Amino acid sequence: MNDHCKTSFLMLLQRFFVEHLSQHRAVSPQTIAAYHDTFRLFLNFAELKIGKAPSAILLTDLKASLLLDFLEYLEKERGNSVRSRNARLAAIRTFLKYASHYDHDALGTIEKTLAIPMKRFERQMVGFITREEIQAIIDAPDIKTWSGARDRALFSVMYNTGARVSELLGLRCTDVVLENQPAVHLKGKGRKERTVPIWKQNATIIRNWRKQLGSDTDECFLFPNRKGDKMTRSNVTQRLKLAASKATSKCPSLAGRPISPHIIRHSTAMHLLQSGVDIAIIALWLGHEDTATTHMYVEADLSMKEKALKQLQSPKLKAGRYQPPDKLISFLQTL
Repeated sequence: MNDHCKTSFLMLLQRFFVEHLSQHRAVSPQTIAAYHDTFRLFLNFAELKIGKAPSAILLTDLKASLLLDFLEYLEKERGNSVRSRNARLAAIRTFLKYASHYDHDALGTIEKTLAIPMKRFERQMVGFITREEIQAIIDAPDIKTWSGARDRALFSVMYNTGARVSELLGLRCTDVVLENQPAVHLKGKGRKERTVPIWKQNATIIRNWRKQLGSDTDECFLFPNRKGDKMTRSNVTQRLKLAASKATSKCPSLAGRPISPHIIRHSTAMHLLQSGVDIAIIALWLGHEDTATTHMYVEADLSMKEKALKQLQSPKLKAGRYQPPDKLISFLQTL
């Protein structure tokens, strides 16, 4: 029985990654990588905790107490945020739900482990910058240089589309339409694709950048590094911070502000909202599956308005006391 359970666990974990995630659900490579990291951390932790090598662990070993200890380890020792802790838990729960269909001997253990709830946390207020600050950052790179021209095109598309940095890094020249109605085809989470229109001035910036890029193939990355390879997330963040630092001389309000690709994405959403664009359209623009995710921008906008209201002193009005009119005057007014 033990050998069967052990083999079952090893086979199930392999089939979970190779068949269930990759083939049946066709999740993105990023999701598979995140699940892989979760199980690597969890199985190494379990080896230290219960004294079994990952290859010897059984499904019945995955008790709720072990998983709770792992989640506590993530937060207290690794310093993970609650959001990261919940993401790790979600990955393990997905596997356990899959495994429950194939190993009935472990159902009791799996059910108790699946009962572990997600941890609640306070959502931080959305951070964003003004249109003037965005413009200063876009104008900061020196377009006379190769990297400066690339950065200006990158930042322009980043703000125009509100795209995730992973979506921008995966863009190829064929994903951009520059004639008639300029647009960018983005490949988002879960292999979902969407098309976002771009301003004509941005189409001109991209057109000029493509000439400078000088690639013979349309399949090359639109925003590559010097070697022609895909830029890294950290590289984009570094270039963005460099531009923001340079822009501070013309826009002092940027001094000390945390600037990241995600802040630009938030700024796009807030500016669309403040311009009167419907929240359902903003959700489509950003690639949100649920408008509930987009609703945080409405809450942030309302919070800003409440702060502004508190700063605005209400007029000092003397609160008078109501005096009923004289009966004779009231009678005369009815005539």
